Amino acid sequence: MPGGSCHSEVSGIAQSCRRYMMDSLFSFFLVCFPLHSGQLCRMLVRMMGAKRILAIDLLNFPSFLTMAEVVPDGGSITLCATQSYLEEAIQKTPDFSSHGNKIKEKIGPIIDSMKELAAMGEDFDIVFIDADQRSPAEYYRFVMENHLLRMDGMLCVKNALMKGHGYLENTADENVLDVKTLNQVINSDPCTEQGVVKDEVFWGYRGRRILDRLQLDEKVAYVTGGGQGIGRAFCHALGEAGAKVAVVDLIPAKANAVAHELSLKADISKPEDIQKMLDKIVAKWGAVHIACNNAGINMNSSSEDTSLEEWDKTFNINLRGLFLCCQAAGRIMLNQGYGKIINTASMASLIASDSQDARGIVDTPLIHSEELKPLVQRWLTDIPAGRLAQVTDLQAAVVYLASEASDYMTGHNLVIEGGQSLW
Repeated sequence: MPGGSCHSEVSGIAQSCRRYMMDSLFSFFLVCFPLHSGQLCRMLVRMMGAKRILAIDLLNFPSFLTMAEVVPDGGSITLCATQSYLEEAIQKTPDFSSHGNKIKEKIGPIIDSMKELAAMGEDFDIVFIDADQRSPAEYYRFVMENHLLRMDGMLCVKNALMKGHGYLENTADENVLDVKTLNQVINSDPCTEQGVVKDEVFWGYRGRRILDRLQLDEKVAYVTGGGQGIGRAFCHALGEAGAKVAVVDLIPAKANAVAHELSLKADISKPEDIQKMLDKIVAKWGAVHIACNNAGINMNSSSEDTSLEEWDKTFNINLRGLFLCCQAAGRIMLNQGYGKIINTASMASLIASDSQDARGIVDTPLIHSEELKPLVQRWLTDIPAGRLAQVTDLQAAVVYLASEASDYMTGHNLVIEGGQSLW
């Protein structure tokens, strides 16, 4: 902040604070004005939610007290100073404030006090350093090298501009030279966020942090087979991430039990049902961004006993219906220029059936029949994780696949099976 009025500098700091709140590396601010510094520090403490604060030979008692008033119970402000100038005031605070007991002094050589704090494993949410003292760069280096500042903490330097004297080319003032050295050290330190880093890893892709990129706000999704089991879990996961979700199921009562926005009945083996489903979704929400094709059935009959009727029904829903959903949703997505198609498949596509009549690793109502209990026990012996998958084990994956965070993933088979395919 090389100049400008106090007002513009305060505004700049506030903007930096807002930027800081989005990042998780070290941050620092240069505070160069003497008026109302206590209120500024109070604002920073409140914005940070800071509980532990370290001040290195800085501020006056009213400033400390105004910060202490917003420090949560159990928090503290530690002052490292060469001589005590708060002790008497702290003793008097019970007369007019209940927060004075949050303020602690460590008197003596400042580096010795800091070494003591480091030896105790202390760290702080905010560290204040007054640049208007001898060798402030030494204090800065000690703070950073000994991890007195938390990784998500804030370093605030007061008097960093020395009323503009820090910009003088030729000066013999030792304090000014010390401040210039401090600024050079900070500017060259890669551990401090100074608002000039352009790396998207640091700032987030297109300014969006990773958790923001997993959000599905304003996205429209449908989930076939959404009335129970895996589909129900997918509906909740996508909805929790912010998407508008159409719950599609052959049984309307099951869809209605899950849906809050829109439930639809559709037989995905019929192209006309699929088209009606998508037309209703587009008419209500204007788009289809996420097609989650999850519907499937398991007739649970051995190959030699499978009837042609069972074969046709399984094929029509599990394969033909999947293709028809992908095709119809794909047309919409091609026109939109964006979309995600997520298909659920069985582990039987990866592992031979080894004489078993059916295979599955997800604990859903489809495998709760009495006749399948012995088979479930056998599955458990084949899964290194020692348990069947719960539908909640799959929810984070579907959110990732549906979000912009997975935009570079395409045509991929994501396997979540507790290690079953390793044996």
